[in-house]
Amino acid sequence: MPVQDIVRFPNSMLKQPATPITAFGAQTSSLVRDLIDTMRAHLHCVGLAAPQIGVSLRACVIDVSSHAKAQTSYGEVVLLNPEIVESREFVMAREGCMSVPDLTGDVPRAGLIAVRFHTLLGEVRTLEVRGFEARAFQHEIDHLDGLLFLDRADSHHGIFRRKAYR
Repeated sequence: MPVQDIVRFPNSMLKQPATPITAFGAQTSSLVRDLIDTMRAHLHCVGLAAPQIGVSLRACVIDVSSHAKAQTSYGEVVLLNPEIVESREFVMAREGCMSVPDLTGDVPRAGLIAVRFHTLLGEVRTLEVRGFEARAFQHEIDHLDGLLFLDRADSHHGIFRRKAYR
């Protein structure tokens, strides 16, 4: 599948809640493949939500397994219609986003969450997720709710220009 362009802020697509997925077939599988291919094409990307490639559906993919901050990982995870059903142990940490490439921000997130979601086959599952992986799940689910990390930052003092790495 082709790598898709990343939708960037201030595009209004990023501020709209995405539509729930009701059909779990070839079209949804194709969307997920595009999300995975696009995520893999961008160095340091650990997750991507459908609105970030211009599709207003509740689908996202996450894989933190190769990130230095990840102490635990389920590997490549596909979340359709995800919902956080439990959250606790809040911590502040810096986040960035493919859709807001020039900024990072200090964002409070739960360090432990439980997420209920559909699989590609339409089965309902629940995962308990910790640490950096929990942060990535929350970040991508926010995209499905029309939120950016900028909306979650503690204050405008917690928003920073991204450093250029060589």
